[in-house]
Amino acid sequence: GFKVLASASHYWPLEDVDGINEFRDTNGDIVEGMVNKGIYVTEKKGVTFLFFGSYRNSCISNPEACGPEGVTFSFFWKTQDQQAKLLPASGGRVISSGFKICSNEGEGSVEFFTRGNAMMKWKASFSPPGPHWTHILFTWKWREGLKVYVNGTLSSTDPDGRVFYDYGDTGADLLTGSEGSAARRVSGAFDEFVIWERALSAREVRLYFTAAIGVQVLLSSTLPWSLMTTTANPMLPSAYQPIISALSRDRGSSPSASSVLGLLQNVSSSLPGQALPEHTARSLTQAFLKAIEDFMLLSNWIDAPESPAVFGSLLLTIDTVMAHLAHNLEGKQLPLTLEGSSSVADYAVLKMHPQTLNVSHYRFPSRGQSYISIPSEAFHGKGCITIVGLLYHSMHYFFHTINPTDTKIAEAAAHKGSVISASSPLISLKVEPQPQLSYNLSGSPLITIQLTHRLTPRQYSQALNKSNRVHLYCAFLDYSNGTGVWSNEGCVRESGDLNYSVCLCNHLTNFAILMQVVPLKLPREHQVALSSITYIGCALSILCLTITLVTFAVLSSVSTIRNQRYHIHANLSCAVLLAQALLLASFQLSPATLPCKILAILLHFFFLSAFAWMLVEGFHLYSMVIKVFGSEESKHLYYYGIGWGCPLVICVISATSSLDSYGESGNCWLSLENGAIWAFVAPAMFVILVNIGILIAVTRVISRISADNYKVHGDANAFKLTAKAVAVLLPILGSSWIFGILAVNAHTLVFQYIFAVFNSLQGFFMFLFHCLLNSEVRAAFKHKTKVWSLTSSSTRNINVKPFNSDIMTGNRPGTTPTKLNTWDKSSNSANRIDLSAV
Repeated sequence: GFKVLASASHYWPLEDVDGINEFRDTNGDIVEGMVNKGIYVTEKKGVTFLFFGSYRNSCISNPEACGPEGVTFSFFWKTQDQQAKLLPASGGRVISSGFKICSNEGEGSVEFFTRGNAMMKWKASFSPPGPHWTHILFTWKWREGLKVYVNGTLSSTDPDGRVFYDYGDTGADLLTGSEGSAARRVSGAFDEFVIWERALSAREVRLYFTAAIGVQVLLSSTLPWSLMTTTANPMLPSAYQPIISALSRDRGSSPSASSVLGLLQNVSSSLPGQALPEHTARSLTQAFLKAIEDFMLLSNWIDAPESPAVFGSLLLTIDTVMAHLAHNLEGKQLPLTLEGSSSVADYAVLKMHPQTLNVSHYRFPSRGQSYISIPSEAFHGKGCITIVGLLYHSMHYFFHTINPTDTKIAEAAAHKGSVISASSPLISLKVEPQPQLSYNLSGSPLITIQLTHRLTPRQYSQALNKSNRVHLYCAFLDYSNGTGVWSNEGCVRESGDLNYSVCLCNHLTNFAILMQVVPLKLPREHQVALSSITYIGCALSILCLTITLVTFAVLSSVSTIRNQRYHIHANLSCAVLLAQALLLASFQLSPATLPCKILAILLHFFFLSAFAWMLVEGFHLYSMVIKVFGSEESKHLYYYGIGWGCPLVICVISATSSLDSYGESGNCWLSLENGAIWAFVAPAMFVILVNIGILIAVTRVISRISADNYKVHGDANAFKLTAKAVAVLLPILGSSWIFGILAVNAHTLVFQYIFAVFNSLQGFFMFLFHCLLNSEVRAAFKHKTKVWSLTSSSTRNINVKPFNSDIMTGNRPGTTPTKLNTWDKSSNSANRIDLSAV
C-alpha cells in the first residue's frame, strides 16, 4: 500500500485538518482565493473550503490531455450534515474540464467532464459519507470511463459517458461553498488528498486503502460499508428480448460463417418498430456488435477473394440495425445519446434538436485523428435529428483485394492490373433528415473527413518504391444498385500524405481511403525497343557462348587452353548461357504457375552462378597480377565451391524460406515486394564491388608497366594495352551490371538502354575478347588445324613443328615479340604474368 502511495504524482497529507485554518503547499505557491498549485483549506463561519488549482496542460485539470494511463484522485471525506449540498469541487476557475464531487439530498456523486473538442460527461453515484471519515477514490480512462471506489471497494461506474453540450457556467469558480451565499454553506473536512497521473488497478486501490486506514484515519467500527446505491435491472421489452437472446446465445466452438451471417441479416430485417429505452438499446448494440466480432473471427476472411463483397453486405446490415436503433431510441428529454466502444467499432447514436448544437461543427468521434465533421449550417429545420456514427477498428483489412474493374472509380479502373486495398479505417456517419450540403465540391457546406492511414509493411514497401506510383482515393460504398460498390463520386481528396488524408464530400455513408499502387511503365515504343534489344542480344550471346564452349572443348588437349584460366572462362560461359536461355524461355510463361515458379528458381541459381564465376574471375586475376598464392590444384577446388556451391546454398535457403516469392509478381522472377529480391541483389552487389576494386588494382599495375615499357623501349602501343586490358576484363567481371542498379525506374531510361545492350551482349563480348580475338586461342586453333591436316593425310613421318610460345603468341620464329608478355611488380620480381589474352 505504501509503495502505491509512493508512486503518486501529488500528495497533500493535511495532517491537522480538523483544527487547521490554513494549509500551504510545500512550494509555498499559494494565492489566497485562487489556488494555482495545491489545496487550500480554511474555515470561515463554519464553512470549509477546498480549492484545487489549475495545472495548465496537465491531465489533472484537463482530462483531454490524459494519455492512455488515465488519472486517479483520492481523499478522505466527512460531513457534519448528511444532507449537505455541493461539497468539494475541482478543475480550476471555469467549469471547462475536470471533476466535481457533490452531495445533494442524500445522494453523493462524482462527475468527470471535458469540453472543447470532446464535450463529454461521466457520472457515477454513491451514498454520501456522513459524519464518519470515508475514503473516496475514483479513476478515469478514455477507454474504461469512470470508476468510483468507496472504502477500497468498487462502488459504481460509468464506462461510456455521454455527450453533454451545455454543461456548466463559464463564469463560475469551482470551490466548496460560496462566500455570502448561505444556501451553499457546508460543514465538512478532507484529509489525505492524493493524485496519481494514471488509473490505479482495483488491487492497488485496496492495498492503498488498507495501508491508509491503519495509519492515518480512524473509522468507526459501526460504519456502514455498503454504500453503493443499487437499482434493479428493468425488464427488457418482450419484442427485443428474443433478438438479444439469439445474438447472445453460445453458438458452439465452430459455427459456420453462413449461419452467423444469416442470423445477422435476419436481425436487421426482423427488428420490431417499438420504442427502445436507453438500457435496452445499449444491450442490443453490444450483443449485435459481439455477433459481428464472432463472424469476423470465424475463418480466414482476409485472404478470401469474396471478402470485399461479403463485408460490403455486412456493413449494410450494420447500418440497417443502427439506423433502426437511432430512430426508435427514446428517453425523458432530448438530447439522447448512446455511445460506446467494442472490438469491432466505436459507436455513437444521438437524438437532438439542431438548435442545441452550440458548436460550429458536429464531429464524430469527438477525439482522435480519424473523424467526420459536419458544419452546423448543414442542419436545417426545427425537428429532431438522429445521428449514427461508427468508426471501425479492423474492418478495412477485409478490403485489401478489390478488383479495380468492380469499382466506380474511373482512374482506378484504368489500371485494371493493379488491385486496390483499403489503407485507412472505415468510418460511417448517417444523419436523418439528411443535411443540406453543397453539390459543388468547391462550394460549402461540405463534409470534412480526415482518416489516418494504417498501411501494412507490404503496402509501405510498395508505396516507397520509386518504381511505383501511389494513387489514394477518397471512396465510399455505394449501395444504389443493391450491392456495395466502391465509388469516389461526390468526394475529392483535398490534402494529405502517406500518413493521412483529408477529404471533402457532399454526402454521407461509409468512407475509407483506398490505395492503388501502379508500377511505372515505359511508353510502348520504349518497351518494344528494349524487348527487341534483349531478345536479339540474348540470342546472339547464346550463339556466341555455344561457339565458345565448343571451341574450348575442341582445344582442351592443347596445353595453353587446358590451364585454369580457361576452365574459369568455360564455367562462366556455361552459367551465362543457361541463364540467358532460361530468361528468354521465361517470357513465354504465365506468372503464378508451377512452370513459372520452377523457372524462377532456376533463373535465380544460374544468375547467381554467373556472378559467382565473375567473382572467381576476379580472384584468379588478382592471384596472377597482384599476389600469387596457392597452387593450381588447391585453388581449383575453392573456385568450384564458390562458383556452383555458394549459389546453390543461397537458392536452397531462399526457396525454402519464401517459396511464394518466386514467379508471382508479374514475371518468372523474385518478388520485389517482400524483400526476397535481396537474395539476388545482395550477392550481386557484393561481387560487383569486389570486382571493381580488383579491376582498379589491376589497371593500376598494367598502367605502371606500360609506362615503364614506354620509357625503356619507346613503344607507344604499351599505352593501348591498358585500354585494351580494361575492355577485355569488363565482360568477365560483370561491370555492366552497374547500369542495372542505376536503371531502377522509368526516370532513368538511358541507363535501361545501356544495361539492356551490355547485359544481353555479355556472352557476345566474352566470345569476342576471350575466344575470337584471343591470341592463345587463335594460335592453339592453328596448331590443332595443322595436326588435323597432317593426320588426315596419313603422313606419319613428317616432323610436326613443336607448339611453342612463338606459335602461341603468333610471332614468326627468330623475330622479337612486340607483345608485352611479362612484367615485374618490382625491379627484381620473378613473378611472370601471361597477358596474351589481352
